Amino acid sequence: MGFHAQLERSWTTSNSLLCVGLDPDPARFPALLDGAPDAIYRFCVAIVDATADLVCAFKPQIAYFASQRAEEPLERICTYIREQYPDVTLVLDAKRGDIGSTAEHYAREAFGRYGAHAVTVNPYLGTDSALPYFEHEGGVIALCRTSNPGGDDLQNLDCGGEPLFVRTARMVAEQWSQHGECGLVVGATYPGELERVRGVVGDLPILVPGIGAQGGDPAAAVKAGARDDGRGLMISSSRAVLYASNGDDFAEAARRTAIESRLATLPAGW
Repeated sequence: MGFHAQLERSWTTSNSLLCVGLDPDPARFPALLDGAPDAIYRFCVAIVDATADLVCAFKPQIAYFASQRAEEPLERICTYIREQYPDVTLVLDAKRGDIGSTAEHYAREAFGRYGAHAVTVNPYLGTDSALPYFEHEGGVIALCRTSNPGGDDLQNLDCGGEPLFVRTARMVAEQWSQHGECGLVVGATYPGELERVRGVVGDLPILVPGIGAQGGDPAAAVKAGARDDGRGLMISSSRAVLYASNGDDFAEAARRTAIESRLATLPAGW
């Protein structure tokens, strides 16, 4: 099943636009996991089990695992999600950006080693940098208008009468989509830009970080970026869900926050 079909399945099954990011920071783990073997794996699986019926996607951020030499636990977590919750879409948040054989190895990592349905990439190197991912029949989600204020440094530069982020959206929709299944990243902190990107890319899925700890308005994101059928978005929350409690009830607290976030991101009429 391709990325787009998988995501449509996820939206149908979950009736949710919520995506939970998996950004494990042992310094914020509850005391019961302090120094415990497999703490990262146990923490993430507890979050997954507590929220899987509420989300359309999980989004592990690879840097949080790699910095702690936890790539093997990440493999196990990805396998667990794919096997236990096949209706949930798995997005590897890696933001890779390179060409040729290096891009090919990044693609093998995302789709072979971790079994992701889609991976985030940096589009700065252009269309040929994305081709190796499509050869693995995986989804490619290009950074477009990121949620951080510093994104203005480049993303709003004039590019032939339109800002660079709009040119990027157009490139993905018109060029990349000829080779495989795509999506884009647009932050919830910029609903006006999100609406503009939706107008350029049609029905392509958009990953929307920036709610929760970053302060983006989920209702505004849905209004600006959802398709006519109310779908089309993966609205991501990480820290607000993961660290809703640092006590023994961390998984239950994560579920409560996920329920609130899911309700906040429901389109009218769902």
